[in-house]
Amino acid sequence: MTYQKATIASLLLFFITTIAVAQTITSKVVDKKTNQPIPYATIQLSENQGIITNEEGIFSLSLDESLADIDSIYISSMGYEKIGVAVQQATDSIIYITPKAIELKSVFISNKNLSVDEIIDNVKDRVAQNYNFELSQRRLFFRESEFNSIKKLDIDFKKSTIKELNKKLLDSVVSIIPRKSEYYTETLCDLYGDFEKRKLHIIKAAELYDKNNQVSMDAMTKRMEAIFKKNVKPDSYLKIKSGLFGTKVQVDSLLENNEDANTVKDELAKQDKKEDKSEFLKNRKSGLKSLMTSLFFNDDVMSNFLNKSGRYNFELKDYTYINDEAVYIIDFSPKRKEDFKGTLYVNTQDFAIVRVDYENVKNLRNFKLLGIQYQDNLYRAKMLFTKSANQKYDLRFLEMYRGGFFGFDRPIKVIEKNKHVKGKRKQNELSLGIDAVNTYQRKYEIVVFDSKQISEANYKSSTENKSIKPEYLSKYNSEFWNGYNIIEPNTAIKQFAAGPESE
Repeated sequence: MTYQKATIASLLLFFITTIAVAQTITSKVVDKKTNQPIPYATIQLSENQGIITNEEGIFSLSLDESLADIDSIYISSMGYEKIGVAVQQATDSIIYITPKAIELKSVFISNKNLSVDEIIDNVKDRVAQNYNFELSQRRLFFRESEFNSIKKLDIDFKKSTIKELNKKLLDSVVSIIPRKSEYYTETLCDLYGDFEKRKLHIIKAAELYDKNNQVSMDAMTKRMEAIFKKNVKPDSYLKIKSGLFGTKVQVDSLLENNEDANTVKDELAKQDKKEDKSEFLKNRKSGLKSLMTSLFFNDDVMSNFLNKSGRYNFELKDYTYINDEAVYIIDFSPKRKEDFKGTLYVNTQDFAIVRVDYENVKNLRNFKLLGIQYQDNLYRAKMLFTKSANQKYDLRFLEMYRGGFFGFDRPIKVIEKNKHVKGKRKQNELSLGIDAVNTYQRKYEIVVFDSKQISEANYKSSTENKSIKPEYLSKYNSEFWNGYNIIEPNTAIKQFAAGPESE
């Protein structure tokens, strides 16, 4: 999985034409017995609308004009009593909920003493009728958090025939590369479509990161380009070698300082200008597509514990309640070479998986050859489903972590050659040894506030706002999402602040 660098060209303003004046509720849901916060509890606003507490048990709710008639909210979580709370009582408060006793007799009557294999067979048989595969409009909030850490970066300077391209300059390059970086994207949007086709209309979006890092790297890149243009001939080519491997690159394509190259450059710039308008939309749309198609009941998903259930062991562990409905608690683990373990929560009446928590038990990818190493070593997910107005289960909440690392420990030679120069073709050479290790982690969160079925005509008439841009934030702004419902950020996001030059 490739780490996406947070590189933004300039500060962009996002104009909001109207913001409804709304009452905002901020509360924390806590276990009455243990006094511990309850993550991912459901805050129900109406039959098909709701939000989720974050990993710290906190939620914020904006009661705009569309929710003005709501006087109570209902709070439920797996294994707890569902309670109703008056809106005024929920404002800036702690809400305690009580664990619910399991009435085993009624559960046993409903489950008819099925074996765990029979339960899983029923789950698979009813996927098509239980889950929403129809055209829908989903109002959702999508947060992506990226963390990058350079654990090691050693450059062994060996040789350079270009005076300016020396050890001092390379040490400067190494010194300005940030060892740790964070990048957050938050998007409120309407997603139209199904699992085959989709349109995305973004309502509001923000990016939170430290712009100082990019400014420093841009300056260093320009300096390196100037050195190249001064010392390398336009009609040369570069031979890049690493050990036994080598590749040839025309310098014209790097320097772009002849008439033909400039013409191509201008045309590409025009195309980039057209594409930049929709880049953010395309990235958000691509990310949502990847996550929505990764849901466990889809075909050919990496998390194949349902589609290839014969390769896993299942064990019925217990029973509990989710939204006042009895569910089986079923653990699963790989029999031999499969990748995941986790827990399923299966409704005892219709055999829908209403919640699943799972994680990888081994590296998903592990490549190591001739000084190059790559690992895909983190895949952890949590998914919650509730019924929509069409009585089909729809995603209500998704949290996913993906991560890995990349290592490179090899010699590098960059050789300038020119066949138009008399004598030796070799003109200049830069020789280095690079030993670097980079780790990355991404966290994805999706909260679906509302889902409703739409017709083919509705889908075709829906529009995408391709020119929309996110608003840049150098530090967390608690007022940015006033008037909108999102999943509350965790403490790390709230405490993030870039350097003063990013303002």
